[in-house]
Amino acid sequence: MVLAFVLAGCAVGPDFHPPKAKVPKVFHENVPPAAKHVTDGTVRPEWWRLYHDPLLTELEKQVAAGNLDLRIASARFAQSQAERRIAGAIQFPAISGNASYMRERGSPNGVLGLLGTTVPDDPTTIANGSPQFGPSKMDGAKGSPPFNLPQYGLGASWEVDLWGHVRRQVESADAGVQVSANQRRDLLVSLMARAALDYISLRSVQNETQIVKLNIDTARRSVALTRLRFAVGTATRGDVAEAAGQLSTFEARLPLLHRQEAHLLNALSYLIGQEPGALEARLGKLRPVPTVPADIPVGLPSQLVERRPDIRAAAAQLHAATANVGVAIAEFFPRVTLSGSMDIQALHFSGLGSWASRQYGFGPTLSLPIFQGGRLVGQLRLRRKQAQQAGLQFQNVVLSAWREVADAMADFATAQRQYERLQTAVKDNKEAVRIAQLQYAEGSGDFLNVLTLQNALLASQETLVRANADVAASVARLYQALGGGWEWRYPLKEGKG
Repeated sequence: MVLAFVLAGCAVGPDFHPPKAKVPKVFHENVPPAAKHVTDGTVRPEWWRLYHDPLLTELEKQVAAGNLDLRIASARFAQSQAERRIAGAIQFPAISGNASYMRERGSPNGVLGLLGTTVPDDPTTIANGSPQFGPSKMDGAKGSPPFNLPQYGLGASWEVDLWGHVRRQVESADAGVQVSANQRRDLLVSLMARAALDYISLRSVQNETQIVKLNIDTARRSVALTRLRFAVGTATRGDVAEAAGQLSTFEARLPLLHRQEAHLLNALSYLIGQEPGALEARLGKLRPVPTVPADIPVGLPSQLVERRPDIRAAAAQLHAATANVGVAIAEFFPRVTLSGSMDIQALHFSGLGSWASRQYGFGPTLSLPIFQGGRLVGQLRLRRKQAQQAGLQFQNVVLSAWREVADAMADFATAQRQYERLQTAVKDNKEAVRIAQLQYAEGSGDFLNVLTLQNALLASQETLVRANADVAASVARLYQALGGGWEWRYPLKEGKG
């Protein structure tokens, strides 16, 4: 027994060591010196507060509290906790109580027939007539009469974990809980970014709609002016038709923009777990596209592995696969189970309170696999290949994370450069339209040139709004790539978001 308990401190199979990921010393960044840039400051869990938009902040809270996909992930996390509890219970003795009552009668044509219960010999002999230890004869010409057999007692068993078979299972279950928790956090990171991206797109569409409406007003004034000039003979009927056509073209853009706005409002409502149209009253009013500060804190490259939930989940999966290898190896070794029972049994209820009615048994049970048809060898090979796959998957997830961060930073830089160029383009187009309209009003300009420049101005204004939204959206995608937001203050509780 002493040797068994000493061996119980051992565990066969490989021990898990957190994998080391190759990380660069600095993030690769390529942005103009005067533009917004990233810093090595601490990443804020609630990174969306960088936009300083209270409606977006409130929306993110609603997503964390009401998103149904997140609540489903929380339910899966609660299931993994329950599975861990089940696995951990194997470490402790299993104790059970029992109580029974039976009304029995032995058949003289069954086993009792072998005992010779019908032999009318000396009462001191046993049932088969022999003068030795055994069941005594009972009254009755044909076998024993019916009798009562009440009993109650306790039973216990415990596997002595000599080779870590149980501990490796618990270790794997612990890692499974970490996998589930980080998968939920990874979903939370994606949902936070998705909400911010949809919100930014909504504001972009609303501002594009406003620009189109302003251009429609300008186009209507152009139609009125052209008709007036046609009336006095300084413009042609073709000028009037071209002005009216441009007005209709601008007006035709509104339904498409309204459709996009409706889709985005419905998408945001879905993210917070509410019906379509639930956010129309609150988000349907025009507001500017969220802006970002000059400095964007992204932390240090070495923190990425600790922050990104998918990397943490991949490491936990590798941990679970490594522990399962130990479980498979332990299957080759003997298993010792200590078991025992103590019962009170009597032929009469009055005897159930007597200590003399006790019966008990205890002792160890040793089981050793001798021939399994290759099952254990195949299982060990499978577990080792699964661990190898988990290791490769971890490397792949880390590499993919670096790629996503690099892409997000490139998008951030590109969006800024595009926005700067478009600001100049819109300014120049406005001046060109102003001059063309003035020349046309004075009779020295061509109306076709006015229409062409107005179309160019509208296109550049819409593109400028989208570019501004791209700058804000690139920050959201950057924080999604960095894994920011997984430290959300709401705790992981069973069955709750």
